[in-house]
Amino acid sequence: MANEPQSNPSFTPRRKWGVGFDVIVRTLAVLAVIVMLNHLGGKFFHRQYLSETTKTELSSRTKNFLNSLTNEVEITIYYDRKDDFYPTIAALLREYHALNPKVRLETVDYLRDAAEAGRLKQDFNLPNASQGKAEEKNFILFKCDGRPLVLPGEFLVDTAVGQDKQTGEYFRKTVAFKGETAFTAYLIAVTNPKPYIAYVLQGHGEHDLESGDEYTGYLDFKSLLEQNYVKVQPLTLIGTNTVPQDCNLLIIPGSISAITIPELQKLDQYFDEGGRALILFNSASLDSKRGLETILEKKWRVKVSDEAVSDSSTSIDSIKAAPGKDISVAAFSKHPSVKALMGSMLNLYRPRSVDAFATRENTADVPRVERLFATTDKATLEGRPEIKPIMYPLAVAVEKNAVRGVLTGRGNTRMIIVGDSFFLANEPMKKFANREFAGYALNWLLDRPQFTEGIGPKPFTEFRLNLTVSQMSNLTWLLNGALPGAILLFGGLVWLRRRK
Repeated sequence: MANEPQSNPSFTPRRKWGVGFDVIVRTLAVLAVIVMLNHLGGKFFHRQYLSETTKTELSSRTKNFLNSLTNEVEITIYYDRKDDFYPTIAALLREYHALNPKVRLETVDYLRDAAEAGRLKQDFNLPNASQGKAEEKNFILFKCDGRPLVLPGEFLVDTAVGQDKQTGEYFRKTVAFKGETAFTAYLIAVTNPKPYIAYVLQGHGEHDLESGDEYTGYLDFKSLLEQNYVKVQPLTLIGTNTVPQDCNLLIIPGSISAITIPELQKLDQYFDEGGRALILFNSASLDSKRGLETILEKKWRVKVSDEAVSDSSTSIDSIKAAPGKDISVAAFSKHPSVKALMGSMLNLYRPRSVDAFATRENTADVPRVERLFATTDKATLEGRPEIKPIMYPLAVAVEKNAVRGVLTGRGNTRMIIVGDSFFLANEPMKKFANREFAGYALNWLLDRPQFTEGIGPKPFTEFRLNLTVSQMSNLTWLLNGALPGAILLFGGLVWLRRRK
């Protein structure tokens, strides 16, 4: 009808195009912001670890090393993806890559990628079934500047024999994961073409580096040296033998019998030339002084006592055959070799006191001596009841810079001197932070400050639920029946409500 009002269109074509263009511009702007935020997040991020028991958070030592790494390193996880430890290994190595992209990561499942596995076998000379292996082995493969290095997967875990309380059957269980310890050590090795060399003095009843004895063997200590990319060599100073020029570190692990005068002269010369040394005394040598005490006292301001120290207030009876003879110490200085041990403890067996004595001389050729750790003020000397309990220092660090204008053959002298050697034997080294101290001391002596924060095995926490047959049946019904049934019932009620 003529009088009916005509309705105008709500959107003109021009307005429609304007709205469409505005939506497109807004969408592109949002996408651009998302892309920019994602780019910034990839470079500036903070990794938060939600689980306290995670095996993937890296220690300060590894972070320091990765920050200093400039070489390109290729790491290949040559593993069966269905292996129980593959997810843990892969997650940990991804942390290495996240901190330094120069660590490139690749996974090759030898059961599913035969061609690539065959190439890696040839490049890294990996073992196969024809060499006496029943099945393919798991490996972590490192390569830097053409230098290959192979880490067997079996080295990544510590196992122990356990016994089922119900059946009495014995089984082998995993107790610790050593992934970070091994990965960092192998990265150090593959990026440094020339390893450090440590010579271990022999011939005077020292600890045997090839022995697995719990309380006298040093096999685990040798393994610690090798993990830190230090090659270990035995050394005797009999006859014309001297400390070799390629010696980066000299270790004297608890000599019991006397060291001859010609040998002492060669050791004295090594110290004067700027040598590095880890000297471990023990209470087994109290009756046969070795002569080193005299050299250290006259030239290096270090006094080693002739009595063993006792502190029953801190004993934990770590050696069952000698109850009350061990000492636990928790008082550490701020020296670089022990500052990371703050809040930790060491456990030693009948240590001798080792301390610095004051001197008025303040010339360039006077060595600096600093205490590392000490007992409580309740410690006493064995067989000396007349002496009141006091605090006894048990270890010192010695450092002497070369005199200006005087060339030394080996650099600046560094020594760590401890009044006990048994605390680094195979079993005691597992107590408290004994192993960590050995790593810190080693890297300070070798002047590797980025490694003075150590890495230890991360223990596995075992959770065990002991349920009766009735409890297991109820739990099965709860998980398989009650919970799914409750969800279905709730969904059915929602459906009925909507129907009404």
